[in-house]
Amino acid sequence: MDFKDDAQLDSSQVESRGRGRIPGGGLAVGGGAAGILALIVALIFGINPGDITGGDPAPVGPRSDLSAQCKTGQDADQNEECRVVGVVNSIQDYWPKVVQNYEPAKTVMFSQQVNTACGAADSSVGPFYCPADRTVYLDLSFFKQLESRFGAKGGPFAQAYVIGHEYGHHVQNLLGTNAKAEGDRQGPESGSVRLELQADCYAGAWAKNAYETGLFEKPFTKTDIDEALSAASAVGDDSIQERTQGRVDPDGFTHGTSAQRVKWFTTGYESGDPNRCDTFAGGI
Repeated sequence: MDFKDDAQLDSSQVESRGRGRIPGGGLAVGGGAAGILALIVALIFGINPGDITGGDPAPVGPRSDLSAQCKTGQDADQNEECRVVGVVNSIQDYWPKVVQNYEPAKTVMFSQQVNTACGAADSSVGPFYCPADRTVYLDLSFFKQLESRFGAKGGPFAQAYVIGHEYGHHVQNLLGTNAKAEGDRQGPESGSVRLELQADCYAGAWAKNAYETGLFEKPFTKTDIDEALSAASAVGDDSIQERTQGRVDPDGFTHGTSAQRVKWFTTGYESGDPNRCDTFAGGI
């Protein structure tokens, strides 16, 4: 993934918050990865995470200004935070072309803990989208966990895939798709799984069209896409359950299997058409 050196970045779309700790050790996310996935689903549906975990609201850390360090594509190639800015810029250049009246969403990068309109959350939650404040929340340490804990290849495009997935949830929020999954949050055919697979597909559709946003030096390579597919496979419900529980329990699925996540990202990428991402229409 290579940005154009002279591409201009809009750092106003991303906010970086300082480090901090939640008093008392922070939110206790129980149940291993299964608990983490359940908490992510709660955040997607706008439920206060504290209602599940018993955590108190987290203090907001100090903000830092990215405008001084994230100005061009060259900065995005050399600095991880600036790369996030560049990816977010590209995603939010793409979606208004295919979604009428698209409204931009901010990304907040945080460390350890963050307070959101959906409640307090800590790094163990992983990246998430809060519909109540229309914001994507991202702790960059998650990407190291993708490699060390879940066996993904890692790489810049693995990060881009995850960000694209979270913005897929923003598109779903704008289109009212979340309502299709209300009250149906677990199981292999659940609304939650369909919601997550559609977000994967939306990430793929953006990836196919990202070069047209003018920020990248060339279309994404097979190596880039392989990084995304590795990440998608690593965070499949079956893979996570096998690693953390030693067994697979389909009744606990919330995001889809590794094969399904790869399939739907590929569907979006090969077609380049988000209209092909209707995971609610039939079998998944």
